This record gives sequence, structure tokens and C-alpha cells, in this order.
Amino acid sequence: MIIYFAAAACAVGVVIAASRLVRRTRGTVDDDAPDGPTSSHTGAMLSALFLLAFAIAIVVPWTTADSARSNTYTESQAITEAYWAAERLPAVDARRVQEGLITYVELVRGPEWRLMKHGRLSSRGWAELDGLRHEVIAIQAPTDEAKDARGAVLDHLGEVSAARRQRAADAATTPPAGLLAVTFLTGVVVLLLPFLVGARPRGMALVPLALMAGLLAAGTYLTIDISHVFTGALAVGPEAFTSLHADLQRIAGGG
Repeated sequence: MIIYFAAAACAVGVVIAASRLVRRTRGTVDDDAPDGPTSSHTGAMLSALFLLAFAIAIVVPWTTADSARSNTYTESQAITEAYWAAERLPAVDARRVQEGLITYVELVRGPEWRLMKHGRLSSRGWAELDGLRHEVIAIQAPTDEAKDARGAVLDHLGEVSAARRQRAADAATTPPAGLLAVTFLTGVVVLLLPFLVGARPRGMALVPLALMAGLLAAGTYLTIDISHVFTGALAVGPEAFTSLHADLQRIAGGG
């Protein structure tokens, strides 16, 4: 953050130095008109900077949300495969592993999903998943078929764990704070620029200015609202796990 302020201070210093040097040259004129070259150039550059920051602040969360949503279905599919692979285990062990998977899904789509809105996953979820893996490792496999079944379940649980770690990373991901700050500040400056250069809007000139202000405010709020993957307008919901839970209950009931 200090580097950002230092860069801004250097840029301001360059402008001041350039203005003093230009004053000493011939052929220059004072420019204090609201629609003069200085105001026009500054307004265009500020608008471009705002649009650039706004575009990045929209595209990055949108892309992250799409990736996070896809990952929830990847995790749910891995759980489904682990559930079916457990069918090949001895009956008692199979039932225990499958019940553990259902418990894990219930935890994820309920308490853990609410916790992810705050950027983290529950420690209980990790404990449930690790406990399942320890249980499967401890299963006695006297035959090659049983060993293959145990290995398949462990492979799928590894896929679940990898998808869960990605979900933890998604929950903690937000755009850089500086990006949101630049979007907000440039929006405010673009809004106030006519007044800063000495213009005094009157009558119907206030209508487009007011519309611009409203749209800038809405756009800036949008960048803040979608900055987190699991909250706001683009929030990723637990639909994948809700559907999975229904499917597992159906399979467990023999449906």
C-alpha cells in the first residue's frame, strides 16, 4: 500500500514540475475553461481509468464464481463415486462409510455453507473427511476385490479432499482491496470533475449528471456486492450438495 501512495505522490510531483517548466516556454496559454484541453484530457483519462478498474472488478469475481460453482459439482461427483465404490466393501464397513459420507454432505450444505460466507470452512468438515479416510484405511481387505474396493474409495476421497481445498481457497478469495478503492475513488472523481474544473450545471444539464451519478453508484456497489464468491448477487449456493443429499438418501433407501 505504501508503494501505491509513493507512486501517486511521484506522479503528482511530475505534474507540478512539468507545469512549472512549461510556464517558462513560449507559445503556451493559460487554460482555465471547463471545456479546455486540460479538462477534456483529464476527463477522458479518468473515465478510461474508471472503466478499466470497473471491468477488472467485475470480471475477476465473475470468473472466480464460475470456477467455484464448477468445483462444487466436482466435489459432489467425487462423493457420489466414493459412495458407490463403498458398495463393494464388506456390508458393515460399507454402511458405516456411506453414512459418514451422508453426514459430511449434510454438514457442508448446512452449517459449513453459512460459515463460508465469512471466508472459511469448518474444522469439523476436515475432521469428518479425515476420519472417513482413516476408517477406510483400517478396513480389513482379505481378497483382491476388497483391496480394489478400498483403494477406489480412498482415491475418490482424495478427490473430495482436493476439491474441498479448492473450495477453501475460493471462500478466501476476494479482489485486491486497492482495486475496489481505485474503482470507488475514480468513480467519485469522474462524478465531481465538472465541478472541480469550474462548471456550474443548471437546468436540464443536471439530468444526465444525476443519471450518471446514480449509475456510477449502482456500478460501484455492484463491485463490492460480488467481491466474495459465496455472498452477494453472484453467490455460489449449495445446490450441488442439496441435490447430492437427496440422491444419496434415495440410493440408501433402495430407490
